[in-house]
Amino acid sequence: MNFKLLIILFLAMITSTSSNAQDIQSLGKLHFNSDGILFAGDNVSGAVLAFNFTSEITPSETFEINIYNVDAQVAAILGTLQDQIQINDIAVHPTSREVFISVTRGHGDNALPALLKVDAENNIHTIDLSKVEFTSQSLLSVPHSSHKLALRGSMGSPPTKKDIAKSKQSLRILTVVDMEFYKGELIVAGLSNEDFNSVLRRLPYPFEGEESISSVEMYHIAHDQYESRAPIRSMVIKNINGRDQLVAAYTCSPLVLIPLEDITHNTKVKARTIGDMGNGQPIDIVPFKLEGEEMLFVTNNSRSPRVIPVKGLHNAKVVSKEDFERGPKLDLGPIIPYGPMGQSIMFTGASLRIDLLNDHQFVSLNRDIETGSLDLVTFNTKMPFKMHNIVGEFDIPTPSSN
Repeated sequence: MNFKLLIILFLAMITSTSSNAQDIQSLGKLHFNSDGILFAGDNVSGAVLAFNFTSEITPSETFEINIYNVDAQVAAILGTLQDQIQINDIAVHPTSREVFISVTRGHGDNALPALLKVDAENNIHTIDLSKVEFTSQSLLSVPHSSHKLALRGSMGSPPTKKDIAKSKQSLRILTVVDMEFYKGELIVAGLSNEDFNSVLRRLPYPFEGEESISSVEMYHIAHDQYESRAPIRSMVIKNINGRDQLVAAYTCSPLVLIPLEDITHNTKVKARTIGDMGNGQPIDIVPFKLEGEEMLFVTNNSRSPRVIPVKGLHNAKVVSKEDFERGPKLDLGPIIPYGPMGQSIMFTGASLRIDLLNDHQFVSLNRDIETGSLDLVTFNTKMPFKMHNIVGEFDIPTPSSN
């Protein structure tokens, strides 16, 4: 047996595929391909799972999902308390339009994963993972579980209890941050254990143990520096300037383009920075159409969502440190937002996770601004807000109707 063949066999063993439900240690980021394969990140074990839900049935008519205090209902279904539930992500099935939910039950070493779905009648069902066909692939160079996030406060203030709790989390939680399936490959954004932590992985599907891994560097306008440690937070794939490219957003919040042809094994990719939304952490980028025009709906944990026309990304200026004066750029300064950032739009509550339910509606895991409840609710793509937290002119009866 020659040396090259030994290397191939060794890589196949350490990036093996499996289908034993007992091996699933966590369920985080979710992503469906168009066939109904649900990809899920298992950050604890450093793997990606692929569940087969291809047999789901197309609904007879469109429907809305509106479930209030969804975390309390999930907790009751799983036989635990509300504070023992963390909803990690949602994803809409491409055929049935049912909403799949990844959950962590409990905390620390005793935490357990769960997968649920919401049907057209707004009923929540648990999914027995031992009865679903799936495969998994272990990832190369995942962060060491003993390596933690850094401890830091905010703008010179000492760290709070929550800052301290954050610093005790393993970097392993950022192994799989986002995923996109495109032309037979799963592209995974996250961290590795290399010096350039931020990486993009390409996994051919069906899984056979193959993995291409590239480190990523980009220029961050708001921070005024080149960065290679923070992972891409959210991404989609679009054809920009005649090339298939990742449109990706980072924390604090640059928008970059990365041609797929640049993402090759064991290379350092230089992302092309074209804009900056300002400080804050992007959560989801959802492509949709508004009156026939391609748009991106970008949510953020620190600001209102933005709607970015895809046509604005074509021929966008690629920037570097030579294009700006030195020093950090603040939200109150004249520069941020920079580039083809579209418009900030009205949105009631805070979207923690969002996906496209159908061609004219989003479904969002939403924190209610008045009550604080965690809700799973439907929004129209043209006017993505609800009226229940807004009292204005049209809510006041006219004198003749009193």
